Amino acid sequence: QLQLVESGGGLVHPGGSLRLSCAASGSTLDYYAIGWFRQAPGKEREGVSSISQSGTRTIYADSVKGRFTVSRDNAKNTVYLQLHNLKPEDTAIYYCAAGIGLSGLPNDHLLDARRFDFWGKGTPVTVSS
Repeated sequence: QLQLVESGGGLVHPGGSLRLSCAASGSTLDYYAIGWFRQAPGKEREGVSSISQSGTRTIYADSVKGRFTVSRDNAKNTVYLQLHNLKPEDTAIYYCAAGIGLSGLPNDHLLDARRFDFWGKGTPVTVSS
């Protein structure tokens, strides 16, 4: 059974950077598309970024495009989300998730939490002065 553990969250000033990691065990991430999601108190969970199983597609929500970068290192069985130019509205718990059978789906589907099968417990990111 695939298990995912996020790390790298913390407190950062506006304009700062963090790198989140999603480490997998129990299976290889090579079989899965990986999505990053976030949820702030009182708000719906939203898709932030995804990377396809093949790595040929990367997808970003409009709110983070140009600031966040998703990548995968299959040799380390880890997916990363690099956060730059952080804003207070980025404050949330960030989750990584793995999904199967997502090849060929429209981009919107890879930011849909319902498409993902395995989830980590999240890592909090707080952006504050």
